Amino acid sequence: MIKDLLLNIAGTEWIWIVVVLVVVLFGASKIPEVARSIGKATGEFQRGKMEIQKEIEAAAKEMNKTPERLKLEEAAKAFGIDPTGKTDEQLKEEIKKAA
Repeated sequence: MIKDLLLNIAGTEWIWIVVVLVVVLFGASKIPEVARSIGKATGEFQRGKMEIQKEIEAAAKEMNKTPERLKLEEAAKAFGIDPTGKTDEQLKEEIKKAA
């Protein structure tokens, strides 16, 4: 009988059942604290996820660089030139000027 009752409960009714159980288990005063903890954990998870995605994108960019580009970047860094966002031709010109 209870099994049949539980199977006939729709989705929104489950939400109310969970809310009532949380209030009974934690008490009304603990709910904001639990919600804050869940919010902080979710935020940390999202930040970690974004950080990993950035690292993956940076690694993919590094892997697509040609050996010539890597040499140009090394030379530019040796002269104190920032190679980010510059084409090979721009780097060559700046290295010539610096040399």
